[in-house]
Parts: sequence; C-alpha cells; structure tokens
Amino acid sequence: MLVLIAYDIADANRLRRVARLMQTYGARVQRSVFECRIAHKHLDELMNKINSVIKRREDRVHIYRLCDACQDRFAEYKCGHLLPDVDVWIF
Repeated sequence: MLVLIAYDIADANRLRRVARLMQTYGARVQRSVFECRIAHKHLDELMNKINSVIKRREDRVHIYRLCDACQDRFAEYKCGHLLPDVDVWIF
C-alpha cells in the first residue's frame, strides 16, 4: 500500500531520529513528508517505532493510507529539489 506520512516534531533530537527512521521506510518528498510503499505488517512496525520516539503532547504525526483509486489520481509537480537538513541557530 502507499502511505503518506507527515510529521511536526518539537524537539530537534527527536526530529532527527524520526527523519532517520522514515528514511529506512520510504522516500522524502518534502522536509517532513515521506511516501512509503509498505506492507501492513511493516506499517504497524513503523508506527510502533515512531511511538517510541515521539512525545504525544508535543509532537504530531499524520499517516494517510492511499487507496488504489487515490493513487491513480495522484499528480506530482516538480520545481526544484530538496535542500539538505541543516541546523539553524538564532541568537
């Protein structure tokens, strides 16, 4: 199945851990959005791993399962490339 996962993680260390975890399961399409072609059992495994990293009161993770009909309606428009993650310090 195709799954779209978007997240907003409040802590930089947890953010990096979730990003590394997501890279093992899917492809980054935006900074905090991944597409994953994944079997049901692996999705359960991924969700358990995400839950072990995040803090539910501070972080948000959205998982959208796309049905076959939805996948046929999907359109992609590319205009550039993703920039590498960098640490930003504001003083």
